[in-house]
Amino acid sequence: MRYELTPDLETGNELIDGEHRELFSRINRLLDACSVGRGREEAGPALAFLLDYVNTHFVHEEQLQRESKYPGYPGHHTFHTGYVAKLRELAAEIPATGATISDLSMLNRHLGILITHIRTDDKKLGAFLKKR
Repeated sequence: MRYELTPDLETGNELIDGEHRELFSRINRLLDACSVGRGREEAGPALAFLLDYVNTHFVHEEQLQRESKYPGYPGHHTFHTGYVAKLRELAAEIPATGATISDLSMLNRHLGILITHIRTDDKKLGAFLKKR
């Protein structure tokens, strides 16, 4: 399954949607590597990118929320903090010799959590920002 920014995931905010597109592109690179048997060696670098990227992206989202006085900021921030902590945990569990199938499966489940967050919480943020 490839990830793409479908209308149900678009927030209407150019910055947020652009960053989500880039994130999906990088995730798709990992999936492509998995489909040709290179997922185990690509998981570590992909996870390192993902950690760096979500930190940057979450900072941008939260800045927009604070500037706009978004009432959902506290819950959004709590999700972001927990997500990054879980992602760090996952990264620490992947051996230097490469990810196992189980590691890749956990990473995929974790990406599913992020997609759900985008579909619900980020969409609410986008709707709020549009009204302003």
